Amino acid sequence: MKFLGSLEDPFYFAMRVVVGVMFAIHGTTKLFGWFGHSRAHEPLMIAAGVIELVCGLLVAVGFLARFAAFLACGEMAVAYFQAHAHKGLLPMNNGGELAVLYCFIFLFITAYGGGKWSFDKS
Repeated sequence: MKFLGSLEDPFYFAMRVVVGVMFAIHGTTKLFGWFGHSRAHEPLMIAAGVIELVCGLLVAVGFLARFAAFLACGEMAVAYFQAHAHKGLLPMNNGGELAVLYCFIFLFITAYGGGKWSFDKS
């Protein structure tokens, strides 16, 4: 399937935009109570909402993508260990699958950069 190699840049762009926008949406639910969720009132959750909104948008547009993805990766690692790990070892059993997926996707974006279709053009 060598023909898919020519689609590497548009596929990476689409993945980066979708992941960034979805992460930003998580931030809006915490900060503004959008999409049927209640606003966060605890300082740690408000900080998480700010990180999710800002870093999600930065990753989506590919501006300071490595830095934003690094912060987002760290936030998701902390979220996993604070909110899920005490419920069991496996993410499938403790409800932490999304945190683990976001963590490793953002770790990949940290290493790869914004890609050719970004403001960073890395």
